[in-house]
Amino acid sequence: MTPFTTLTGIAAPLPMANVDTDKIIPARFLKTIARTGLGKSLFANLRYKSDGEENPDFVLNREPYRHAEILVAHENFGCGSSREHAPWALLDFGIRCVIAPDFADIFHGNCFKNGILPVKLPRAVCDQLIEDAQMGPNARLTVDLQKQVVIRPNGEEIPFSVDPFRRHCLLNGLDDVGLTMQRGAVIDGFESRQKAAQPWLYP
Repeated sequence: MTPFTTLTGIAAPLPMANVDTDKIIPARFLKTIARTGLGKSLFANLRYKSDGEENPDFVLNREPYRHAEILVAHENFGCGSSREHAPWALLDFGIRCVIAPDFADIFHGNCFKNGILPVKLPRAVCDQLIEDAQMGPNARLTVDLQKQVVIRPNGEEIPFSVDPFRRHCLLNGLDDVGLTMQRGAVIDGFESRQKAAQPWLYP
C-alpha cells in the first residue's frame, strides 16, 4: 500500500449529503475483484448520461477536477452497502483523501485499509473548503497526516484527529498483509517449532 504522508492536490467540491456506495460505484460494476480499472466507473450514474456521454455538469468531468486527488463532501459519506469497491474506485480515479463531516463506519474503515485518508471536519469547515475548491485551478489543498492539519489556499491550518493506529498504518503504507508481514520472523519461528513437534501437519 502506498504510504500517505502529505498530499497537495486539486480538491473537488461535492456538496452532497448521504452519498451512498451505490452512487460511488453502482452495483453493475461489482463483477470484478480487481482493484484497478474501476476509476472510469466512479460516480457513473452522475458522470455519464444514459447514452454513455459525459455529463458536463458533473464536477469530475470538468477541469481541473478531472485530476482531483481530494474530495470534499457533506454528511454521511459512504453510507449504504459495505462494498469495498467504493474505495477501490475512488483510489483508481486518483482520490487519496475524502473530507466530510462524518462517514459510514464500514466505508470509513475500508478507506484506511486501501490507502485513502478520510478526514472528519465540521460541516461549516467543509463548506469553507468547498468554497476553496470552487476556485478552479487554484483549488489546491494540502493534507498533512504527520501534523494532522488541512491547509487551505490562504495558508490557514485546520486540525483534524485520526486514530493513532490507523495513522501509523497510513504513514507507513501498512495494510493488513503488511502488518502481518512485520511479524514474519515470529511466524517463521512458530512454523519451525511446529514442524519439529508435529511433522504430520506438514506432509
